[in-house]
Amino acid sequence: MLDLKFVRENPEVVKQNIKNKFQDSKLPLVDRVLELDEQNRKNKLEADNLRANRNKISKQIGALMGQGKREEAEQMKKLVTEQSEKLAEAEKKEAELSEKVKEIMMTLPNIIDPSVPIGRDDSENVEVQQFGEQTKVDFEIPYHTDIMAMFDGIDKDAAGRVAGEGFYYLMGDIARLHSAVLAYARDFMIDKGFTYCIPPFMIRSNVVTGVMSFAEMDAMMYKIEGEDLYLIGTSEHSMIGKFINTMTPESRLPLTLTSYSPCFRKEKGAHGIEERGIYRIHQFEKQEMIVVCKPQDSMDWFNKMWNYSVKLFTSLDIPVRTLECCSGDLADLKVKSYDVEAWSPKQDKYFEVCSCSNLGDAQARRLGIKIKGENGEKYLAHTLNNTVVAPPRMLIAFLENNLEFDGSKYSVKIPKVLRPYMGGKDKLIQK
Repeated sequence: MLDLKFVRENPEVVKQNIKNKFQDSKLPLVDRVLELDEQNRKNKLEADNLRANRNKISKQIGALMGQGKREEAEQMKKLVTEQSEKLAEAEKKEAELSEKVKEIMMTLPNIIDPSVPIGRDDSENVEVQQFGEQTKVDFEIPYHTDIMAMFDGIDKDAAGRVAGEGFYYLMGDIARLHSAVLAYARDFMIDKGFTYCIPPFMIRSNVVTGVMSFAEMDAMMYKIEGEDLYLIGTSEHSMIGKFINTMTPESRLPLTLTSYSPCFRKEKGAHGIEERGIYRIHQFEKQEMIVVCKPQDSMDWFNKMWNYSVKLFTSLDIPVRTLECCSGDLADLKVKSYDVEAWSPKQDKYFEVCSCSNLGDAQARRLGIKIKGENGEKYLAHTLNNTVVAPPRMLIAFLENNLEFDGSKYSVKIPKVLRPYMGGKDKLIQK
């Protein structure tokens, strides 16, 4: 969410940013919010004057009563009553106007970083760099769920009977591999100095609206019926929410956390080959990283975070590339974002496995995440988040890039860094 003072002083900048994000339907909202803000400030001034006048009259009543001028005091009391009624109306109007201003401000997109390429949608995202040589094999790679089935590792039919579409059972070595990847990712981030955390898997609505836009909330979140609770779509939500309405001493920054959680998503509109199998599902597990830092440090942390993902994936023999999200593909709260995409030898293309985002002070402003400087100055923090790994997508990339075939049986190579988490196994052999 933008600073209202910034919008007042830079309306044309805000409008150009909206144009850069191809959200022209929001352009009238800038003038509308400024109009409502002007009304609210005038109303607030009137309320302050009424309040001051009422207090002044109240003091005069006390003086008149002390002088025995009871009749004059009673007349003044009537005036106080009139002033109080007008003040009540002004306060009610102030609350209504403030709410209208907030509603609009929550829909205006954050100011994107000048380095972000201008583009309408994800088709105009820009490749930054490739890491690792694209896997090429001389045999046909089966579809990922077929690979899992070769190792008796998946049961979608049973999951369909139990929970419906978008769920699965992982079994045996495939389930163990899934857990091994998460455990390795956890320790990888701990070694980078991040504090490990297991957060709440449900959050209240004020946290939801603090960390994401209304459009994202509607498309992603499952609400618990009859309660002010939502299932998290990613642990970033509860991890950033951890700092709601807090004042952190600057000396404690940066706050670097890595968290494990299950994630729950509606995944509306899934279709195509990427949506078959277990690309898009309603429940999955994830290792996440978040950073809360000083504004001047956020871009440095952004670059560190996506690099962590690249190093983790390449350590598992998975080629990746980084893709910069263009202006039209950025969610409203984001300042800058990179996707890390893994190579799929099956599809002969890259697909998204991580998303690293700098949100500037947008989440901090919504949630009241403040920093106290050594000189006593108080300011809003910057927040960032990035996926470490999110099976099953990461698992798909792992299986495809580490699959081997000797002419009769398939096997999956276990990279050296993962073997301690797999009981020392260096390979999975088709049964």
